[in-house]
Parts: sequence; structure tokens; C-alpha cells
Amino acid sequence: MSLGVSHFLHSIRLNRDRVVSFEEHPFSVPAIRHLRELEFHPKVTFFVGENGSGKSTLLEGIAEKMGFSIEGGTKNTNMAMHEYSSVLTSAMTLARTHLRPMDGFFLRAESYYNFATYLDEISPGGTWCYGGKSLHEQSHGESFFATLTHRLGGQGVYLFDEPEAALSPQRQLELLVRMHELIGDFSQFVIATHSPILMAYPDAWIYQFGPDGIERVQYEDTDHYVITRRFLQDHRSMLKKLQIEPYLSKQIKP
Repeated sequence: MSLGVSHFLHSIRLNRDRVVSFEEHPFSVPAIRHLRELEFHPKVTFFVGENGSGKSTLLEGIAEKMGFSIEGGTKNTNMAMHEYSSVLTSAMTLARTHLRPMDGFFLRAESYYNFATYLDEISPGGTWCYGGKSLHEQSHGESFFATLTHRLGGQGVYLFDEPEAALSPQRQLELLVRMHELIGDFSQFVIATHSPILMAYPDAWIYQFGPDGIERVQYEDTDHYVITRRFLQDHRSMLKKLQIEPYLSKQIKP
């Protein structure tokens, strides 16, 4: 389904005839094995699912297809210790529109420390476009937000892999505000996340990765929303089912 709105990335397609074996990783992951074509929302597309469901794997493939280092950063960032080209990337086709982004960033939580170290090495004290202060001299969450606030300039494609990893709930709400500012400046986001706060962005497309492949779902139908809502409504009952509350009661003595 197309919204008929101009955007940078249109879709990603798996060229199944280029796959040597669907029994080998990453093609053995159900979400990848069943993938044919996935269309992007012109503003925000979310990938959600359990750990190991393939959402970060697919996002990494998209990032590599766009020319980003697999460890994150801009297209000018080159942190990889060796040349890397995943078998998934070589089997995919990324469809774009005639428009070209003016900016881009691949924010990857698990390798963000390496990215901060890289910045210090190539430009000691010269991190002006990240707020003028070494990212290592800030908390993890503060350094994340320094990048979001100072480095992302709009009219770009931004790929985020679990950005909530370093952010408090309040900061996640602030990230939604920052995203909305950038979207207003003609930007497009593709985000892999576990956060029910982030995936609540209005009108975003949410793709849930599971054992039967990838399906587009409504926010209220995501496992993340259902479990979080149930827990907040009756957390004591859920803790009892998990046999956690009886344990806690024994530990807390009057």
C-alpha cells in the first residue's frame, strides 16, 4: 500500500533467487526466510519483535545497503576493522525514490561506545557538531541525546537500532519530540525497538517480526503494548504468575 507521499526509501526486497540456502543464518531466521518485499512509511517505520527475531539484522542490511558503517555513524564513518559485506545485503534490493537525502545517520546502541571513541580519535576536542563535548565525558543517555540534538540536521534518513537502550522513559518522550521536529523537516526514520513509548508515534507503520515472518500490526496489537499494559494494570498478579512476588515477600522482613 502506498501513501502517495514523497519520501526517500520506498521498499526493501529480498531477491530469493540469490539466496544459496534458507537453512543458513541469517536466511534461516523466520522473518528473513519469509521476506519478499517490505514497504517503508514515508515518515516512521518500526521493526519490533523478540530478541533474535531478525529486526536488527534486517536494519543492519538496510544500513549497509545505504553505505553506512555496520557499527553506526554517518556515511563518512569508517570504524569497521575489516571490509564487511553481509550475505543478506548482497541478496537485497533497496528501492528509493528520485529524491536524495541531505543527511543520514545509523544510530546503533550496541556499538555506540565504539563510535564515541572513534570521534575522539579522529577529532580530539573537535566534536562541535555533537555539542562541543566528548561523548565519553557524558552519560550514555546524555551522549545519545547530544547526537540526536546536535548532529541530526533534517532532510535525512535516520536508522535507529534500539535507541531506547540508553534513554529513560522521560528521555524517550523527548526523543519522540525530536523525531517529530526532524519529520517536519522532511526526514524519514526506520527504527528497531522494544519500546512501547517510541512505537506510539502517530500513524507510524509497525512491522512485527515473529515465527511466521513479518506482519504489519496496529500499535495496540503489538506484544510490547499488550504485555506492558497488562503489567501496569495488574503487576502483582503477573509477578505471582512469574513466582517473583512470593520470593520478594520472603526477602522483605518486617
